[in-house]
Amino acid sequence: MNQMVTVGALNINRVLYDFIKNEALPQTPMTEKHFWEAFERTLQKLVLKNLSLLQTRDLMQTKLDAWYLSQRGKDFSQEAQKVFLKGIGYLVDEVEDFVINPLHVDPEITSVAGPQLVVPSDNARYALNAANARWGSLLDVFYGTDMIDETLYPKGNTYNPQRGEQVFALTYAFLDDAVPLESGSYEVVKKFFLKDKKLLAELKSGYQVGLKNPEKFVGYLENEAGISSILLKNNGLHVEIQIDRNHFIGQTNSAGIKDVVIESATSAIQDCEDSVSAVDASDKVGIYRNWNGLMRGNLEAVFENKGKTIHRKLNPDKTFLTPEGETFTLKGRVLLLVRNVGIHMYTDAVTFKGEPIPEGFLDAFVTSLCAIHDLQKNEGLRNSVEGSIYIVKPKCHGPQEIAFVSELFDSVEEALGLAPKTIKMGIMDEERRTSANLKACIAQAKERVFFINTGFLDRTGDEIHSVMELGAVLPKEEIKKAIWLGAYENQNVDVGIEAGFVGHAQIGKGMWTMPDLMKKMVELKIAHPLSGANTAWVPSPTAATLHALHYHQVDVPAKLQAIKARIPAKVDDILTPPMLTRVLTSEEIQKEIENNIQSILGYVVRWIDQGIGCSKVPDINNVELMEDRATLRISSQHVANWLHHGIVSIPQVQEVFEKMAVIVDEQNSKDINYQPMAPNFESSIAFQAALDLVFKGRNEPNGYTEFILHRRRREVKLHNR
Repeated sequence: MNQMVTVGALNINRVLYDFIKNEALPQTPMTEKHFWEAFERTLQKLVLKNLSLLQTRDLMQTKLDAWYLSQRGKDFSQEAQKVFLKGIGYLVDEVEDFVINPLHVDPEITSVAGPQLVVPSDNARYALNAANARWGSLLDVFYGTDMIDETLYPKGNTYNPQRGEQVFALTYAFLDDAVPLESGSYEVVKKFFLKDKKLLAELKSGYQVGLKNPEKFVGYLENEAGISSILLKNNGLHVEIQIDRNHFIGQTNSAGIKDVVIESATSAIQDCEDSVSAVDASDKVGIYRNWNGLMRGNLEAVFENKGKTIHRKLNPDKTFLTPEGETFTLKGRVLLLVRNVGIHMYTDAVTFKGEPIPEGFLDAFVTSLCAIHDLQKNEGLRNSVEGSIYIVKPKCHGPQEIAFVSELFDSVEEALGLAPKTIKMGIMDEERRTSANLKACIAQAKERVFFINTGFLDRTGDEIHSVMELGAVLPKEEIKKAIWLGAYENQNVDVGIEAGFVGHAQIGKGMWTMPDLMKKMVELKIAHPLSGANTAWVPSPTAATLHALHYHQVDVPAKLQAIKARIPAKVDDILTPPMLTRVLTSEEIQKEIENNIQSILGYVVRWIDQGIGCSKVPDINNVELMEDRATLRISSQHVANWLHHGIVSIPQVQEVFEKMAVIVDEQNSKDINYQPMAPNFESSIAFQAALDLVFKGRNEPNGYTEFILHRRRREVKLHNR
């Protein structure tokens, strides 16, 4: 048993208590006594409101179930649905027009369009990788990924100059497009030099040319050999051409270019939610400790990689000279945001009057307390130079819950002595009631909101659960083509534009889930900036560097102006359920449930047995997908829906679970920490958890997977003591 410390009406796990006392509070204006007293006051004031909102969710779902059951087998009436949804308060009245006005928002949010990383904050190495992903080597990502055919130009164990030539061909093409010369290509540059504060290039032909757009030259560095670094800027993103004729790469091209380093991820979400497995106080403290280190600027990680010991810490800022010769700096790190848990999660890391507390209260207080270390800085490794804390709040259902979270943040600010609205709110548009009332949701946080983001996986999971009683839903791939999803994605941008997000906040899109298929990502993910998104999620620093190319190709502010003229998406379309209207073949059914169940098992077995909340999980075709709980929610709800409506049977699902467990075991056979599920299915806690997610999924609140996962993970941890 973990020892508990009593403070007033609170019982606090000793591990958490010691962390707050010894690591988070020192060097802040807060005393231990003041912190816990303020925390207790907030619980006293808001804990019953939190419970009431969750009860409203359950009541809403009960009413949805009854109404959709009454409509089963009938011609679907959109008008009848809207009347019903308004009658129960699910759909709220349209709010008057407004413009958001968050103050002291950093330029990475307001004026720079670029990729956004999401990273599990329980791993210091990954947390640092994300924080340092502001700059990435274009040559490295071209060379090291499938952007260049491996069979024609293998990477090998040593540098392959033929592959290197292909790298430079792609690099020259990028430079020619993003920061073109007046004439000619970067491929034929012999040397760069400055003349009259302007950048010039001497070509192999002997001609001297400048940039087609001279204003894109914004900085440089030089040494005894001449220019060593050229800093260019396009669409708000920087490109650094590094020159060293003595470098082994610099010797391979006439201009002496050793690397092209581009501004990559501009922001990153340190995630406390869907991508972590945090089920008790010790897990939470691990997350908080990493966030605290990031905010202090002293987080470090030491690890082994290919026989070498790597010591990782936060990157310093980058220093350049302006064309006029004045020194300036650019941030060496991304702007860090933190995602707290949703209001439905409770924790016994602290109890109030003997009862577990809303975990989001703890997240809000502790992550904000840690951020004070950053807010106090005037120099050094700063995160927010404008003095804001950025909290992404997931899984809110409708405007009442957004208003409640804002009230919670009010209380945190008052408790910690922060100026009002210091805490900014990122709104995840991932629940059906939020999508249907998005403008009203944003209105409740118009002085805080810095971000809205769509997420297909969670949003689809909630869609399936919301209309569970209406009938069977389409196969997953067909759901992506259904009318509601396109309208949902478009409305998010439409409402963002209408509410004044352009130049003030981020309009974001979802994750690329195939971290090894970078060429395919470069081909397809340009759709996100073309859709008006000024940020979109990527799974790795490598992906961030490649996705940044899209923001050089697309002028997002101009695209948003063009989108502004289109006819806005309709809520009616968003509320059109993706129902199955044809008879599926037995082969289609088998393929769908095998795909879903293999995905469920592949993720759950690592979550339960090893506490891994996000990782590359091989799919049924052995393509590795970056998965978190959102993937699990949609897959488990989909099988639960088909089970409920007789598309599949209990014995059929059970049989597929056992068949897929053997496959997942084989896929993980090289992992020395892996515990096989087959053939002892009854004794495998992970396997039983996966069964629970499907067979009990219809009755889980909003189809969330967290409750089953947490119970089963705690069971494993207790068993392993």
